[in-house]
Amino acid sequence: MERTKYLLVVLFALFNCALYGQNNQSVYKAYTNGNMNKWKYSMDSIDAIKLKTNKEVLDLINYQYGYIAWCISKKHSVEAERYLKKAIENQKQLEQKKHSVSMLYAYKAAFVGYEIGLSPYKAPFLGPRSLEYAKRSVSLDSLNALGYMQLGNIAYYTPKIFGGSKTKALEHYLEALKIMEKNNEFKASNWNYLNLLATVIKAYIDLNQYETAKEYCIKTLAVEPKFDWVKNNLYPEVLKNLKQ
Repeated sequence: MERTKYLLVVLFALFNCALYGQNNQSVYKAYTNGNMNKWKYSMDSIDAIKLKTNKEVLDLINYQYGYIAWCISKKHSVEAERYLKKAIENQKQLEQKKHSVSMLYAYKAAFVGYEIGLSPYKAPFLGPRSLEYAKRSVSLDSLNALGYMQLGNIAYYTPKIFGGSKTKALEHYLEALKIMEKNNEFKASNWNYLNLLATVIKAYIDLNQYETAKEYCIKTLAVEPKFDWVKNNLYPEVLKNLKQ
């Protein structure tokens, strides 16, 4: 399955205690198999609950975050815009309650990135705002892996001429991974953890560090042997480059 199946751009997504505990099996299986119809069904089922707890709303934002990125990667712009509007409304709802403020700043950084993905001409105007939100996220909570993930995404996707750096991005991704792996509970049936591992692998591939990429492929498949993106795409790509 192609890389864009999982490009939870900018993606890629993760985290504080409330999010770590989501362990939604339907979403997790949908992610490992690349079944976004199943993902959407699970996400919409949660959205249909009339009286949601703050945690349920935060989890819903996380699923919308992943789904929007996939829509953008598949050029489903209308669908992406529709769910981005929903996600921002949910984010504002929790913001009014001052719930998980650090997490909300991380999502705000991602949502600005999605606006840029939908309208690239906005990059010069919105890019600094995304970076500001991501920095605010980690300043409020130095253990917010999603905040570091957004810092990584910004560095990764910003053109080099404007200060982007894949090496710097990898540093942020590895910091996020270190935070995630401090507690095994945070890794259980969590699509965010798998996504972060795959993002790290892709970064090592882009930096031509194939031996390290191979190590992370083996590690990821030990966690989830059925993870399609790594099993059938990233790992074969790494092995092919190592042979060459």
